[in-house]
Amino acid sequence: MRLRNILLIVFCLVIVIWGLVLYVTILQSSPKITNVFVNGSILVLLAFLALLIFRYFALMYFSYVQHIEHQADLVPYLQDPYLPPVSVLIPAYNEGKVIANSIRSVMALNYPKFEIIVIDDGSTDETYAEAKQFEGQSGHCRVQVLTQTNQGKAAALNHGIQEASHPFILCIDGDSRLDPDSLFFAVQHMRRPEVSAVAGNVKVVNRNNTLTMLQSLEYIEGLNMVRRGQSWFHAVNIIPGPFGLFRKRVLRLVGGYDSDTFAEDCDLTVKILAHRGRIEYEPLSVSWTEAPEHVRDFMRQRYRWTRGILQSLRKHRAYMFSTQSGWVNTLVLWYMTFEAILWPIMNIFAHIFFLFVVLFYGLVRVVLLWWGQLTLLDMMAALYCVGLEEEDLKHVPYALIYRMFFVLFTDVCKMLASFEEMLGIEMTWGKLERKGRI
Repeated sequence: MRLRNILLIVFCLVIVIWGLVLYVTILQSSPKITNVFVNGSILVLLAFLALLIFRYFALMYFSYVQHIEHQADLVPYLQDPYLPPVSVLIPAYNEGKVIANSIRSVMALNYPKFEIIVIDDGSTDETYAEAKQFEGQSGHCRVQVLTQTNQGKAAALNHGIQEASHPFILCIDGDSRLDPDSLFFAVQHMRRPEVSAVAGNVKVVNRNNTLTMLQSLEYIEGLNMVRRGQSWFHAVNIIPGPFGLFRKRVLRLVGGYDSDTFAEDCDLTVKILAHRGRIEYEPLSVSWTEAPEHVRDFMRQRYRWTRGILQSLRKHRAYMFSTQSGWVNTLVLWYMTFEAILWPIMNIFAHIFFLFVVLFYGLVRVVLLWWGQLTLLDMMAALYCVGLEEEDLKHVPYALIYRMFFVLFTDVCKMLASFEEMLGIEMTWGKLERKGRI
């Protein structure tokens, strides 16, 4: 109840302040500008701002509803737990620095029966040797280590799916570290036969500089809040690599993972949605991952993510113009397109336009008021998400630079990646160098 009261107070204050800022912005803007391009651009950006505000409040509302319903479900989960056997797949390519800690975290899961299958994808470092030392029976779990020539993550996961002996499959990345109760809470969703998959709560483990703190805030606010809201509709749009629980029969129904995109996790999710699958989010299924610590690595990661999402959307574009997958799942595909293409274009255009009107029309005050509104929205969302996930309040001040710098830089990466994808420029996978933070 205390959290609910705090959130209601924050919402009321934000609405009042935003209304005042918008009022001043409209009344204090110069009436002398007659340039059609400037006036038209202002109208377009105001419409885009209204769309962003609607998105923020819609996501917050549905994520809060999902939070309340999730809290209510915890009691029956704990009183009458659903505990079927699970196969845990860990594909790994040159993860020698982190694979041992990843396996240990899975072995330490509070779960009665599961197997661990590590698939070494032709690593050239000590990954296979590090994993091999865990092979065999260990308490309530069995560890099996497979190896293959380098064929990519999708092929490694498909290899693991073929070897899995249980009806539910948990896929995690080789640089992931799971919380002990993460599998228990995710599996509870599977007591409902209509649920196809469950997305976990991914958090950044290496919060040791400004870039990784901003990524941590992005995961908490920009990704997990979205997944909470989408989960209320049972239509999470991306099951993350660090934690995804699936029914084996669903994986076989959609043909497993494909190797024809740079984002096999996104592609698999779209295929499940296209088959009217229900995908939910479990906030207590926490998987810690190592985020890029340097700008160059961050850019390579976002290039790959963006191109992979665009490849997947183009590949399954027929479902965007059909109700075959259900109207909610179709809407989710359009939402992905909006975030991947329209949002970056509008954000970059807004920055260029604001620089233009400041230089040629002197509208400094209007621009400051505009950014004041966006910063206020980000501060509100950060406070809301940090409170919802009981995260470190140190994230909230980073919201002051989140929109102005981090989101803009990310959108520039997305735009460049989009152009390269449209031009068909060749791109390699771009393996990130691990620091061994997990």
